[in-house]
Amino acid sequence: MISNPIHIGSHTINPPLSLAPMAGHTNHAFRTLVRDLGGCGLVCTELISSNIMKNSGVKRTIHRFDWTPDEQPFAVQLFGNDPAAMALAARVVVDYGAPIVDINMGCWVPKVAGKGGGAALLKDVSTATRVVEAVVHAVNVPVTVKVRSGWDAGDMTAVPFAKAAEQVGVKAIAVHGRYAKQGFQGDADWDVIRQVKEIVSIPVFGNGDVRSAADARRMIALTGCDGVMIGRTALGQPWIFQHIAHELATGETLPEPSRAERATIALKHARRTVADATHIPERVAVMELRGQLTQFDLDEAASVAVRDELIRAESLTDLETILVRLMETEPLLAV
Repeated sequence: MISNPIHIGSHTINPPLSLAPMAGHTNHAFRTLVRDLGGCGLVCTELISSNIMKNSGVKRTIHRFDWTPDEQPFAVQLFGNDPAAMALAARVVVDYGAPIVDINMGCWVPKVAGKGGGAALLKDVSTATRVVEAVVHAVNVPVTVKVRSGWDAGDMTAVPFAKAAEQVGVKAIAVHGRYAKQGFQGDADWDVIRQVKEIVSIPVFGNGDVRSAADARRMIALTGCDGVMIGRTALGQPWIFQHIAHELATGETLPEPSRAERATIALKHARRTVADATHIPERVAVMELRGQLTQFDLDEAASVAVRDELIRAESLTDLETILVRLMETEPLLAV
C-alpha cells in the first residue's frame, strides 16, 4: 500500500514519490517529461550555486532558473556553505517563483564538496544547522534538505543533523543511505532512513537503490519513511514513477514500454531539451543528450547499433531520424 500524501507547508505531495535533483539531468525538459508520464508528486531542479550568485549576481546562473508554474509542486535546490550567501540565494529564487527551497547536503563530487558545500557540510552539524537556519529565516516558503548518511563511514551525522534541522524550521528531509565517500558504491543502507524517521516528526523521503515498486514497498516497510525519492533509476526510465505509484496503489504491475514507446519518450525528451537550451548551441545540447538517450535501452539484444548512432548524432535532426525510425518498427500504445 502506498503511503499517504505528504504535506510540505501548503503543498501536497501526492503520490509521495519524488524525483531526486541530479546535476546535468533534472532540467525543465526532463522534469516535465516525468510529470507528463505521471506518478511523480514532487520534482526538483538541478543544484544552483549560492556562491556564484553572490559573487556574480543572477546572470551566471539564470539558465538554471528554468522552472515554470505548471510544474507545481517543485523545489529549487541550492548549495553552498556560507549562511549569508545561501540566505541571499534563497531570497532570489523565491522572488523568481520557487515555492520550495531545497538545500543540497548530499552531493559528494569534488566540484561541490571540495568547496565545503553539499555533503561536506555533514562533517560539522553545527555549521550545517547554521546554513539551514539562515535559509529558513530568509524566506517565507518551506525549506527542505537532502542529505547522505554522513561524510564517512562510522560518523552517521544525518541523524543528529535531522533533529537540529527540524528544530530550526525545516519542513521535510530526504535521506540517501550512503556516506559521501562511498559515492554510489556498495548497497545503500536504509537503516539510517529509519533512524532519521524515528527522531523527527517532519516528512522523511527515503533515497537509494529503489529500482522497482517492490523496492519502494520494502523501503517503506523497513524504514517507515513517508515518501520515496528516486534518482538514477529514472534516467532512461522516466515512467518509473507511474509504474511504482500504480503498483503500490492497485497491486497491478504495468507492462514495460516497448522499444517503440521508449523511442517516443526519448524523442520528447530530445525535442524539449533542445527547445529549452536557448543559452547554448544546439550541437552542445545534443552532445549532452547523447549519453542521456543511450540509457533508454533502445538496442535489440546483444546489439549496440542504436547506441553507436546516438553517440555520433550532431543535431536534433540526427536524433529525430534515429528515434522516428525506431518508433515505426512496431505499433505504439498510448504513452
